[in-house]
Amino acid sequence: MSERTQVHLKDRRTGTLVEAILIDGVTEEEVQAAELTWKPFLEKEIRRMEAAGVPKERLPQHRHWDWRQKYDAIEGYAAYQMFAIECASEMQGMMLVSTAGKVCRVESQKGKSLVYVHFLAAAPWNLASIVTEPRFSLVGSILLATAIQLSIQEEFSGRIGLHSLPQADGWYANDCGMTDLGCDTTAHNLRYFEMTAEQASEFLK
Repeated sequence: MSERTQVHLKDRRTGTLVEAILIDGVTEEEVQAAELTWKPFLEKEIRRMEAAGVPKERLPQHRHWDWRQKYDAIEGYAAYQMFAIECASEMQGMMLVSTAGKVCRVESQKGKSLVYVHFLAAAPWNLASIVTEPRFSLVGSILLATAIQLSIQEEFSGRIGLHSLPQADGWYANDCGMTDLGCDTTAHNLRYFEMTAEQASEFLK
């Protein structure tokens, strides 16, 4: 059964905070609804970018993600959780995490349990890399804070880890203050980031 908590996103058009709902335990119907709006919007924007001559490396690197497929893959597994943020009757972001099977690599917490963020994405209309006037901000920050809170609930002290797509490296390193452990040859050479308990505490302030 899903849990719903009120959060606030920033409407970038007005600069005001607006009410949103954080969903813990996204339903299959909600994932399908998100895909039905995200995918056509993203495909349209990619066609526009390609027509404008945008280099391939600047196209959204998560454009191949299929959230319905991800939902089907984890259904019935207790260690996996899917979160989403709903606002203005649409999904503004989604995240898939797991609470088992991964341990820390940072020397100060090496071998300790963490929450691993498999996938995190804002709706395409919220990304400045895709549209000139994004609708909402704070989506990624709220989802990452949710992963930290889950880590605290699991008694992992806020520790989280993730592999980042190159376009998001700067956000995780600079905006989120995570530790960059370099490129991981076992994970398509993506950069691996971890957040220590101290970094998590700082992020939540």
